[in-house]
Amino acid sequence: MHIMTFSERPYFHVREDDIISNQNSYFGLANMGDTGFDPAKGHQLYHEYFDERIYAEELGFDGVMLNEHHQTPFCMGSVMDVEAAVLARITKRVKIVLLGNPLPVADPLRLAEELAMIDVISGGRLVPGWVRGAGSESIANNANPAFNRERFNEAHDFVVKAWTTPGPWRYEGEHYHYRFVNPWILPMQKPRPQIWIPGIVSPETVIWCAEHRYPYIALCTNIEPTIEMCNLYADVAERNGYQAGPENFGYLQSVVVAETEEKAQELGRGFVYGGGFGSFARPEWMFPPGYNSKAATKRLAKAMTDPRTGAEIIRFTEGEIDVAEVKRSIATQYVNSQEQGLIIAGTPKTVIAKIRSLLEVLRPGIFGAWYHHGPMSYQDRRTGLRLFGQEVLPAMREMAKELDLPGPFEQMPGIRPLPASGKREQVVGLGA
Repeated sequence: MHIMTFSERPYFHVREDDIISNQNSYFGLANMGDTGFDPAKGHQLYHEYFDERIYAEELGFDGVMLNEHHQTPFCMGSVMDVEAAVLARITKRVKIVLLGNPLPVADPLRLAEELAMIDVISGGRLVPGWVRGAGSESIANNANPAFNRERFNEAHDFVVKAWTTPGPWRYEGEHYHYRFVNPWILPMQKPRPQIWIPGIVSPETVIWCAEHRYPYIALCTNIEPTIEMCNLYADVAERNGYQAGPENFGYLQSVVVAETEEKAQELGRGFVYGGGFGSFARPEWMFPPGYNSKAATKRLAKAMTDPRTGAEIIRFTEGEIDVAEVKRSIATQYVNSQEQGLIIAGTPKTVIAKIRSLLEVLRPGIFGAWYHHGPMSYQDRRTGLRLFGQEVLPAMREMAKELDLPGPFEQMPGIRPLPASGKREQVVGLGA
């Protein structure tokens, strides 16, 4: 099993009341003035976040995961490849996992060059991962959300071709046009690095992953729809002549480890600070018209309005916001999220038991520990990493052996042959 750490690297020096008052949205907060960005605080946070990733390597984690969001304090990784380039130089062993670059708003030729440089500088430790990006990424980059999936597919094909086809050559596509393609720096990994794709239960993304034999990483999604997506992946894999195994699946879990249960609960509330991911952006910015298919929209609407999920999107119009009421709702959301297993908070002993239950059901070969969000001191974050690395990580290694959960660097994704019977073997959590 590949076990990695993750954080949104938030700029958490924004007041919760300001997030709530901004129509319950991180996206759209003014970047200057009372709610704005302080470069001195940003400088400190960037260095702390880099130090935490070095510490994760020292503790024995397999990878450090980064992501990218634009024009929001929710995530300081607006140019994730810059962070990855720094990590390529200051780390020595861990995989640098990018989940990921929003392809529809990128220049794919420039992206091919940037990622190749990161892979070469790191000595072949890059794991690129590509996303469609939230609808707010299209807004932030003046891109038409109706062409989001088309641009994603075309940009993906172009980057892979740029890495594997000798140049120079010309490219004339539907959305991208290049007279001269001949990137001099090519990835160290041959024929190209492994590509992982994260998602939040979009059936189209899961089908696309299985057809390309890429590992699919579910991002803190509810167990029931996650299992449905694992089943869908396995069915598509079977139709494409291979059997999906743990190496094809990953899961990102919000998890806080502390020395006492009380401290863990205090820190765990950071995952719902300001509404958490449910307040990433207003619904009309998160899912603009044309961005999602009808099937994906229905699935997300069900998840976001089911009170069991703890992930409701709270909508308001001007003049209707009651900050105290929203904070009460956020407190309920935290309780619900723990009951549904979306947030795990506790001492190493309680965390290990809950993670085991998760592994038994989902059987992922990739596990991401989202260890921090919201206001949390550097010392508390470092303590949490230490406790996870020294006590939880060894236990997870043993679980992975016991449950037979190979990671994608132990068993190559997409090459596991179908059984001689031609029928997919039964796997816990992967359908009957």
